[in-house]
Amino acid sequence: MFDFFKKKRERVVLLVDGPNILRKAFNVDLFRIKKEVQKYGEIAAARAYLDQFASEKLIEAIVNQGFDTEITTGDVDVTMAIDAMEYVLDPKIDTIALMTRDTDYRPVLVKAKKYGKRTIIVATDVGFSAALKNTADRVIIVKENGAIETIVNSE
Repeated sequence: MFDFFKKKRERVVLLVDGPNILRKAFNVDLFRIKKEVQKYGEIAAARAYLDQFASEKLIEAIVNQGFDTEITTGDVDVTMAIDAMEYVLDPKIDTIALMTRDTDYRPVLVKAKKYGKRTIIVATDVGFSAALKNTADRVIIVKENGAIETIVNSE
């Protein structure tokens, strides 16, 4: 059997809006989220975006769960959106997964789809933007009880 008959493994980037989603009240397990997103392809990059007020303990915990960290002195949303757009334009990336509840990322999803990328939003069920939820191809929702629900908007 020849390898070229096998379907290519999708390449996914997972970008996390730290201040928006990594709160004690949400009790998000990044390792578990990463495993869930890996169902849709090989993780080419996993990065959490944090502001300058992030504690060393939080940064260490994120790194220990297999994520790179990006510390910003300005708006986390701007830095994460710019990086997301770089991945949208990267021909080696097939899927953009954003972990956020913030509707500000909707234009990134729209542009990603325009460029032929699949889109995933990972969010908590608390304060989740309906516009964001309806724009992504797949939605992974982390419930308050820790359960994970996946919604498919398009294949």
